[in-house]
Amino acid sequence: MTRAASAVLTGMSALVLLVGAAACTRSAGAAGRATAASSTSVTAHGPDSVSAKLDQSRILGDSTAPVWFIMISDFQCPYCKQFHDESFAALRKDYVATGKVRMAYINFPLPIHQNAWPAAEAAMCAGAQGKFWPMHDVLFSSQDAWEDQHPAVHAIDSLAASIGVDTMALDRCVSQHASKALIDADADRAERAGARSTPTVIIGKQILVGVQPLANYRRSIDSALAKSK
Repeated sequence: MTRAASAVLTGMSALVLLVGAAACTRSAGAAGRATAASSTSVTAHGPDSVSAKLDQSRILGDSTAPVWFIMISDFQCPYCKQFHDESFAALRKDYVATGKVRMAYINFPLPIHQNAWPAAEAAMCAGAQGKFWPMHDVLFSSQDAWEDQHPAVHAIDSLAASIGVDTMALDRCVSQHASKALIDADADRAERAGARSTPTVIIGKQILVGVQPLANYRRSIDSALAKSK
């Protein structure tokens, strides 16, 4: 993650909250993430070119865009899918493609979702082939094809192949857990900043918790853009 995106996450706890109606949260009996989180910043990987490539792959948009749109998300969360299906494409078209906004996907796989981690690792590893965002899209649009599979690898590989991912290389990356430290660092930083559910979106000085109407995202982006001037 670039320092700019990291700074946005670090400042999350001081931002204004706009709470949505629906979100995926930890179960009452769940204590902590399914795996131990690393407190190491993503930027600490330094010369590790593989980690750096995976890290950059989930950032979308012009590096000069004045506003960040940070998505803290879980691929198996139905409300994250709802955000994707209802709002993501329009926001990407109207704000990212026009150079106004830069997006970053922050992994926050919840322990109540048994396939959230495999999906996160697959998406990040697809990033090594320049396919993070196509994988992001197909995982959400076809969530029902893999969310209940045991294990999910075959269904996820099939989706990856459908968008042109080399599944042999993908499986090697996943089996070596090449993206685990990045996912751990994402979840750790988001949790330390106060994120407790998905989707959580950060835009400028606001945190939008839970799935929101598209108009709310537009309003927050427009406000952040106005302030950036």
